[in-house]
Amino acid sequence: MKTHSKLLVYVLASLAALAPFAIDTYLPAFHAMAEDFATSDVHIQQSLTFYLLPYALMTLWHGAISDAIGRITTIKWGLGIFVLASIGCAFAPNVETLCFFRALQGASGGAGNTVARAMVRDLFEGPQAQRVMATVQMLFGIAPAVAPIIGGLLLGIHWQAIFIFLAIYAALSLWAAAKYLPETMPPEKRLKLSAHHVLASYKTIFSDHEYTKLCVALGANFAAFFVYVLASPVFLGKLLHLTPQQYGYLFIPTVTGMVLGSYMARHVAGVYSTKSVLKAAFGWMLAMVLLNIVICYTLPARPLWNILPIALFNIGMALAMPILSLAALDRHPEIRGTAASGQAFVQMALSTISAGAIVPLVWSNVAGLAWVMAAYLLLGIGVISTSKLFHQTP
Repeated sequence: MKTHSKLLVYVLASLAALAPFAIDTYLPAFHAMAEDFATSDVHIQQSLTFYLLPYALMTLWHGAISDAIGRITTIKWGLGIFVLASIGCAFAPNVETLCFFRALQGASGGAGNTVARAMVRDLFEGPQAQRVMATVQMLFGIAPAVAPIIGGLLLGIHWQAIFIFLAIYAALSLWAAAKYLPETMPPEKRLKLSAHHVLASYKTIFSDHEYTKLCVALGANFAAFFVYVLASPVFLGKLLHLTPQQYGYLFIPTVTGMVLGSYMARHVAGVYSTKSVLKAAFGWMLAMVLLNIVICYTLPARPLWNILPIALFNIGMALAMPILSLAALDRHPEIRGTAASGQAFVQMALSTISAGAIVPLVWSNVAGLAWVMAAYLLLGIGVISTSKLFHQTP
């Protein structure tokens, strides 16, 4: 990959990584924030839902907005608002104000991730697009490992420092995007922005059953892993007895698995058939889910063997992700921004359901989380097994 292309990939990855930074960096601070606000960990957990729900809803608009006003302008508005919302979180006097600014973060923070997906497909073609998407994903995957470690260190200053860090990170990403990324949606290709047009576009893409299957499979695979991220304050702190400074024990191995899977995806692109790679990826994920369930029922809760299956699962998830993502975007190239929004919405909607309704019900024991992971993977297998992509001939 040429130096200029590498620079573009790094900037796109920094935009995509804003979402996991906004989620994971403050996880080690849950207990400290609960004490400062004189509230419970569950109420702080709900601030995550306040972030995820607007994030999921606004992803339906970010891509359509970028199709209408351009990719770079959308990034500027989204990340600019995110910077201000992060400062608001840092100086929130109570949990209600925190939730308000977290919601504003969620509403604006998805612009970078959604537009970055569309721009990968705008800029690159064929196997190269798959390799670039895998590279972006690999760099994006480092964020969940680094974020809680940074959060744990910043917690030594004060939990407010975490949100100041997010503001600085978003500001730097905004500067880099404005300086180095080309505008890939020229004025002559832009579409009219209206509620009617956006709804018509979503009716078009979600009436496409193949597109919907690809998005659900992609989102379900990610949600199978993400339940552990959402449950990490309890999973790590109360079930595995780790301190906030030891959150890297979960995130470093799991992201290593994601990076390894992304590396593999780069090198199998154009070498093996899509069908073969997907079957290998889903077969591997199923084996790891079964291993996870067996461990939960046969061994006492310990960091090593309760985290290992999650890390290994991520190899298969990351191997399948670029294929599923690009195949979904290619279904509707004329409204690629909207297609990227729909894809991100499905992924975040599943994560939002997990954060608000599922995870708090099952995080009291490791087996409950393992069964939720299995349920999401079975959902992914169920939809992809009827997909044309899964049955296409080499």
